[in-house]
Amino acid sequence: MQFGIAVATAADSWKVVKRAEELGFSHAWFYDTQMLCADCFVAMGAAAIQTSRIRLGTGVLIPSNRIAPVAANAFASLNLLAQGRIDFGVGTGFTGRRTMGLGAMKLSDMEEYIRVVMALLRGETVDYTVEGRRRRIAFLNPELRLINLADPVALHVSAYGPRAQALTAKLGAGWLNFVGDVAGGNKALAAMQESWRKAGRGDQPLSAVAFALGCVLRPDEAADGERAMAQAGPRAAVLLHRAADEALSGLPNTSPIPPSLAEPVARYVELARGSHDPEARYLGNHRGHLMAVRDNERPFVTADMIRQTTFTAPEAEIVSRVRALRDAGYTQFTVQLTPGQEAAVEDWARIKAAVSAS
Repeated sequence: MQFGIAVATAADSWKVVKRAEELGFSHAWFYDTQMLCADCFVAMGAAAIQTSRIRLGTGVLIPSNRIAPVAANAFASLNLLAQGRIDFGVGTGFTGRRTMGLGAMKLSDMEEYIRVVMALLRGETVDYTVEGRRRRIAFLNPELRLINLADPVALHVSAYGPRAQALTAKLGAGWLNFVGDVAGGNKALAAMQESWRKAGRGDQPLSAVAFALGCVLRPDEAADGERAMAQAGPRAAVLLHRAADEALSGLPNTSPIPPSLAEPVARYVELARGSHDPEARYLGNHRGHLMAVRDNERPFVTADMIRQTTFTAPEAEIVSRVRALRDAGYTQFTVQLTPGQEAAVEDWARIKAAVSAS
């Protein structure tokens, strides 16, 4: 099993990425959430210069936010700085679109976007619709070596529903999944493996990446203590954000609320109903999303919520949980580091070492 990190992109994310490389992590994934973080391609460019082995990927790019030729050019440019180390992670969008009050884009539009980007990166001339008109486009002078089309850029798709998983299998792409607990993560993996098999890829290895937030607890440390709240609390708070989006904006919620957490979630929704700008509730609701627990949502992020939605536990228990994911077929475990908590990469390096030793 490989191990990666994911970062809420900052211009100087290269610092923690460089440390992750020194610790033996194989991948670094950069959020592409333009209203919350720094630009992922700027940060990946800096990381490319500062590292030599670790793979650098978008985690994940949302097609509606960047036109396909521009995205392809960015990947090809990075591929010259970090030859053969670039990953194109893509999805229909949650955070990057919810921060603008939008739901996910159409799966068919994402498929078309992927087709164009990957064809350009293979050096092909491709049909592309721009401003309602069909045009043939291509990189015109790759031989000048201003970009790199020689080394492949690997495709990975964030896919939760059966249609998205079927598309991932159709494309033969790597699969990205957000995991909060072992049972749910392995259930999703089984569904993805079935889609892989139905697509006739049963004899091909499936790259399956489990993304998670969590905190490696010290002896007698509480699951809602200061460190755990900073490192894992932002993932628990996603339950609140999704519920408020559904109740106040009519956007779908694909994360069922566990009965034991219904009460604090409902109280947060009522808070959001009264305190957020009624014309743009998404602005207040998603501030700090996956990066920090806001003061006004702190009372609703409980220890139980953190334990149920994240990999927050003593070291031995986390090692056991990650092994269970590995044994089910996940090929990479990626921990998402929150701003100001980058030193946690040292804790997760111990988890990596323990899992790798068994």
